Amino acid sequence: MPQTDFLVIGSGIAGLTFAVKTAQQFPDKTITILTKAYADETNTKYAQGGIAVVNDDEHDSFDKHISDTLIAGDGLCNEDIVRAVVTEGRDRVDEIINWGTNFDKDTDGEYLRGKEGGHSEFRILHFKDITGFEIERSLLAEAAKYPNIVMNNHWFVVDIITQHHLGYLVSKSTVGIECYGVYVLNMQSGEIEQLLAKLTLMASGGCGQVYRTTTNPRIATGDGIAMVYRAKGRIENMEFIQFHPTALYEAGVSPSFLITEAVRGDGGILRNKEGEAFMERYDPRKDLAPRDIVARAIDSEMKRTGTEHVYLDCRHMDKEKFLHHFPNIYERCLKSGIDALTQLIPVAPAAHYSCGGIKVDEYGRTSIRNLYACGECSSTGLHGANRLASNSLLEALVFAHRCHEDSSRAIGSIGFREGIPEWDAAGTTKPKEMILITQSLKELQSVMSDYVGIVRNDVRLARAMRRLDLLHEETERLYEASTLSPQLAELRNLITIGYLIVKGAQFRKESRGLHFNTDYPQHSRRIENIVL
Repeated sequence: MPQTDFLVIGSGIAGLTFAVKTAQQFPDKTITILTKAYADETNTKYAQGGIAVVNDDEHDSFDKHISDTLIAGDGLCNEDIVRAVVTEGRDRVDEIINWGTNFDKDTDGEYLRGKEGGHSEFRILHFKDITGFEIERSLLAEAAKYPNIVMNNHWFVVDIITQHHLGYLVSKSTVGIECYGVYVLNMQSGEIEQLLAKLTLMASGGCGQVYRTTTNPRIATGDGIAMVYRAKGRIENMEFIQFHPTALYEAGVSPSFLITEAVRGDGGILRNKEGEAFMERYDPRKDLAPRDIVARAIDSEMKRTGTEHVYLDCRHMDKEKFLHHFPNIYERCLKSGIDALTQLIPVAPAAHYSCGGIKVDEYGRTSIRNLYACGECSSTGLHGANRLASNSLLEALVFAHRCHEDSSRAIGSIGFREGIPEWDAAGTTKPKEMILITQSLKELQSVMSDYVGIVRNDVRLARAMRRLDLLHEETERLYEASTLSPQLAELRNLITIGYLIVKGAQFRKESRGLHFNTDYPQHSRRIENIVL
């Protein structure tokens, strides 16, 4: 029976940072990383803008970064967590620099810092417009140095193993739910195997594919969040889905290509169909207002003018600087027939980031024993109702370190659980028609995009829930009768994600941050985090 001391689900910045630190401390223990695609196919890879960190005490301060984060979070941030991430982040960024991560510098060797929406100072470290790609590259190279890190590509984690699989009744009220490892689909053999672990880290990324238009890669199907929910773990604040204001508009193209907020930080201006710079009508910070405000403003302009996009104007920007800082954006726009320096870029909001997720404490511990979570799949209290731009990579580094510290203290007292049954696929057959899966996915994405997008109301949410109930019922019948495939597993997970988003939105009888309900347009009394 396969066993590992530490199991890491996901190979983005959170999972790799945890794995490297753990391998350094425990050269005699095995760290196994599972990823359902290739190791570098993660949300981290697609992060363009950069990582927000205070490492310039002359012009910036921890207190300024903390204040910016709290303002963006709209009253729901955990201030202690915000302070911890901001203050500890400097050392964590220094670590990945020491591991070989490059950030842009000027001719004097000083870091070039960008500014994005909601930030009061220039504090975004970046590597051109492919910061995430550079971080992923360096972390994979560092992880490859440790023989006790085992990387397994094309392994799809199906479920967390708990007492439920030993025949015990496990519910939300069960005290002491424990994680013993996972059932995992070997995508090459088609067999479902069990992998036991003393400690498991869920670092499975986001869930943008629940929407029709998203900047997330196709792997972002919310698998970790859905698995933990099925295992009766606590999930919170899923109603807060961040829509990035400026994805390149191309009808029918998904994932959408992200036009980083740093373009507006360097002077890009949003314009509507009439050519008006409209953001000044919505917020005094104009184009550099927090993302929730900018996304709603664009949505309002699109509805007012009857168009499917607005424009980003970069024609006045310094050509040499633009080409140096945003070479990939320039080349990608050219492929679509747009010269970003002489033509307006059509942009529209796209689902981008989940501010909620698996509820964790200050050390990344979930409500299930021996199970940690960090990165986008987790809800730490940092983001509150709206994530401040470029805080996500910093959060992943800090919480990967905290998960490592706590799990290192715990590992010595944990053993492997015996008697775990094999996966039972008796009586199932391969689906005769893949359209039953592909069409249900399209329906789900349409329901979420049309009824549970940037602006919501109670009627839309109720209609979405009825549609989701039917999709859930149909998909569960298919699941019970079918041999499990990655496509079917992802569909089940995305339906669960849709349910969690809608249920959280129905409970929140106010508009706050990324959740805007026209039936409750104002903040009411303080409504705390919604835990499901």
